Amino acid sequence: MRDFVRKLQERGDLLVVEREIDPAHELAAVTHLAQKKWAKPVMFTNVKGTRFPVVTNVYSTRERLGEVIGIDAGDFCRQWSRLSSLGSAEMREPLVPANQPPGYDEVKLSDLPLITYSDRDGAPYFTSAMFIARDPDTGVANLSYHRSMFISDNELRCRLAPRHHLTIYHEKAEKMGKPLEAAMLIGPPAHAFLTAAAPLAYDVDELEVAARLRGKPIEMRRCNHIDLEVPSETEVVIEGRFLPNERRPEGPFGEFMGYYVPVGPNAVFEVLGVTVRKDAIFHSILCGSPEEVLTLELSVSANIYQRLSAALPGIVNVTCQPFVNHAVVQIEPQFEGHARQVMLATIGAEPIWAKQITVIDTDVDIYSMDDVQWAILTRCRPDKDTMIIPETPSFYRDEAKDHWGRLLVDATKPWGREEEFERKRLRMVNDIRLSDWFAGA
Repeated sequence: MRDFVRKLQERGDLLVVEREIDPAHELAAVTHLAQKKWAKPVMFTNVKGTRFPVVTNVYSTRERLGEVIGIDAGDFCRQWSRLSSLGSAEMREPLVPANQPPGYDEVKLSDLPLITYSDRDGAPYFTSAMFIARDPDTGVANLSYHRSMFISDNELRCRLAPRHHLTIYHEKAEKMGKPLEAAMLIGPPAHAFLTAAAPLAYDVDELEVAARLRGKPIEMRRCNHIDLEVPSETEVVIEGRFLPNERRPEGPFGEFMGYYVPVGPNAVFEVLGVTVRKDAIFHSILCGSPEEVLTLELSVSANIYQRLSAALPGIVNVTCQPFVNHAVVQIEPQFEGHARQVMLATIGAEPIWAKQITVIDTDVDIYSMDDVQWAILTRCRPDKDTMIIPETPSFYRDEAKDHWGRLLVDATKPWGREEEFERKRLRMVNDIRLSDWFAGA
């Protein structure tokens, strides 16, 4: 991550704040406003109560995420699907021992930046930490994100959502009467930031996929307090274990959907040690910001694209905008009713997030919600081209069933009348330079 941050700084894409900033609410507010105005990463070098600088908004645009893995941001789904599905034969040893690991210091948890984000958050939270743990039965490693509430130097309380792989690992260990060892990675390899959010198969090691994505092995080192290996370039590693059959109050917390999750019993993570690189950089993510939501949107989009392409022809692109539970699928219609098949197939391809599904033609800008809405308003007949699928479960944390049901919208040109819906074009618009016509343009 630090190499990518350094690259951004060298080309003037990193905002550096040297003025002291309070990690209690002030840092989150400045992060939010800076992202809205400039969409650039921010480095806070003088954070009250800690010696560690904080960097945020690093992965907050489609272009930067595409740059991390060397692909065109506009063709993310197709290229991500190709890269992430490469066989292990492409790289014989994706994870290798570190030859010369950087030096590390042992610190206390409270030495790290303790950031309080939303107004009603119950305590400081670690939001960017990526957990690494192993399946107690198979030993396969998993990467995943889970918010962690600071209690003391020895305790964090973590939200482990149902059906997540780490949750399954924890439950397996509990049945054995054992704690589950895990490490929290803050500032890991940039490619791992993406694969940790990707909906990969249960038996796939996300770190190995990250190594294949970047085209070279990831160097690993042994933890000091638990029997795990972690990427040696990681800025901060929090080592510990989930206590079996122990749940304690956690929350409230301002979650990514824009609401507060109330206090509830959640997993207890016993902190056994914290190691930091020399001159470590602390990565912070403001929940609900593009840096968090965009990563989820891209991974869900790529998953839908991959599964639809395997089942149906004419799938061009997929995005989830303006929020992750709206899937926009771009197709080249092959037959009458093609869009309807695509909409229904998308429910099966993404049973958790695809609450609304909209299908569009290739002449619509899939990344512009104005253009998508224009297609809905000019090409969709509501009484014929929309469907409501009732009583269908969706988002896993939805006890009140607020996200049950599906809305399907066919915004493609009416079949057999395509010529009537040809978009008008201005002949010379691509040849004009405004500077030739307006001073200072």
